[in-house]
Amino acid sequence: MNRLPLQKRVQIINLLVEGMSLRATSRIADVSINSVVKILVTVGRACQNFHNQKVKKIKAQTVQCDEIWSFVYSKEKNTSEEQKGTGVGDVWTWVGIDPDTKLVISWYIGNRSADDAYIFMMDLKKRLANKVQLTTDGYRPYLNAVPDAFGSRINFAMLVKLYDSKQRYIGAERRTIIGKPDKTKITTAHVERQNLTMRMSMRRFTRESNGFSKKIENHCYAQAIHFVYYNFVRIHKTIRVTPAMEAGIAKEPLEIIDLVQLVD
Repeated sequence: MNRLPLQKRVQIINLLVEGMSLRATSRIADVSINSVVKILVTVGRACQNFHNQKVKKIKAQTVQCDEIWSFVYSKEKNTSEEQKGTGVGDVWTWVGIDPDTKLVISWYIGNRSADDAYIFMMDLKKRLANKVQLTTDGYRPYLNAVPDAFGSRINFAMLVKLYDSKQRYIGAERRTIIGKPDKTKITTAHVERQNLTMRMSMRRFTRESNGFSKKIENHCYAQAIHFVYYNFVRIHKTIRVTPAMEAGIAKEPLEIIDLVQLVD
């Protein structure tokens, strides 16, 4: 079986994590788009496994969670009845981040439903080593998902955004749900900034473009690469190390070549 040289595979992943589309990557790297997709799939799958192996027993003090919208193949309103349930339509990525270390502890890709909220919270719980303060937005499924996953072993608060009759933002209300959260730390600012990083770093999240995902599997693999790159490779400008180093689960930054070699 033919295989691209290592440096060519590194170039492809480097372009993808910097926000290039598949076709732009294909043109710049001078390879077929099928080769780009193959590298995306193999490295993405390896990154999923790497995250599961490395991001566990995290000793965080606070965690912020949010959901970010995207779509696969077509928006939900344009999806036919035959396509529903096949990974086509609106897709939500649930993200949990430690605002102190900037580490993305957990992410889950699915719908914006109560069942998905529960699955996400269970994954987040199993990656934490201690009791934390958790802040989410005002999305109601969290009210059941958080206690179902954590029980009473959590300090849980919601930051509920308020709007006027014309849907203009007028402020936010901090609500204590479980335990005794520190009100000065009830915020979702850091996870919302991570959402912006996702939109800037992955072409398939760019609005009003044709770079959106066409297959749910590739959508998941692209995000796996993004989060491992963000956690383990990219130096965060605020903390001046990688989030994984700040969280104590890595001693030095990885390089793009290390992500590619995860496949081997």
